[in-house]
Amino acid sequence: MKDHVRRGRRARNAGQWTEAYAAYKAAFEAAAPASSTERERAELAGELGLCELALRKYRDAAEHLAFSLEQRTALPLALQLRFEKGEREATPHVARLILSVDPPDAEVLLDGKQVGRVARTYLLFLEPGQHMVRARAPGREDGFHEFGAVAGAEHNIRMPLPRRAVSLAPEGAPTSPKATQETRRSSPVVRAQAPSPWASWPGTLRIAGITATTATLSTGAVLMIRASTLDGDASEQRDGLTRGRTSSSSMCWQASQRSSCGALRRLLDERNLSDGLGTALLLTGGVLGAATAASFLTDFSFLGLSPAQERIHVSPVATGRETGVRIEGRW
Repeated sequence: MKDHVRRGRRARNAGQWTEAYAAYKAAFEAAAPASSTERERAELAGELGLCELALRKYRDAAEHLAFSLEQRTALPLALQLRFEKGEREATPHVARLILSVDPPDAEVLLDGKQVGRVARTYLLFLEPGQHMVRARAPGREDGFHEFGAVAGAEHNIRMPLPRRAVSLAPEGAPTSPKATQETRRSSPVVRAQAPSPWASWPGTLRIAGITATTATLSTGAVLMIRASTLDGDASEQRDGLTRGRTSSSSMCWQASQRSSCGALRRLLDERNLSDGLGTALLLTGGVLGAATAASFLTDFSFLGLSPAQERIHVSPVATGRETGVRIEGRW
């Protein structure tokens, strides 16, 4: 390890960052906890991070510098300041991910690669772009989370892994091939049926029928109300013309259009038009309503739909003002 450190220092002082990176990386990988001190590992991680920063390996640089500064108390102040400066330069180029996993001993994979250490909370540095985090643990459902990492941003993800449903059979119990075959034969095979192309048109026609019936009856009622109002206005105007004079049923036939008699004729024409249209619309709405109600009584089972008797319910309705029949259906 010491030979790697000496080579790394010489290459670093000469500005040969590729050679320095290779030497410090070899030294850091050789620094096992049993054969090195906490200060040596923190210093090697920091020097490796500075080499990666010079080579624009920003994600690796931020990761190693953060690891080094986690043991800042073991480092001299001069090294702390150097490594902090390097971390500030690296972090704007990467995204920070704070990942919490429950249970804490779950295995975590980032973009399909296993994250080495096991912890409840992870601080990870990522290149900008799309990433997939996966966590798994025995007896738990796997957790997945896909997100887009943004340079300079911090992302917080919490992944609790729910427990799997307890199976009735003991876990790991051997199952004979014969029993498996018997189970498969006895279990009904449920095949997904493609939706029938005729399954939607009855409901669509019923909705259209209800809409047309409502609109037609409403418009007809409005016209009938208008005809009744115009009839009242015409009666008042006729009474005003005949009051105090001898009149006959033909007194307004020869009057000009601008006279009071002409206004009365126009009023009567509007009343007759509204009355005729309103009556026609009410009759049309009644026919549409009857056809729509009859569709609820029609059995479409031959088209693969549910039987009609299971989809409708008819019940009489009586109130203080009206009586009728309530038809409820499902389409």
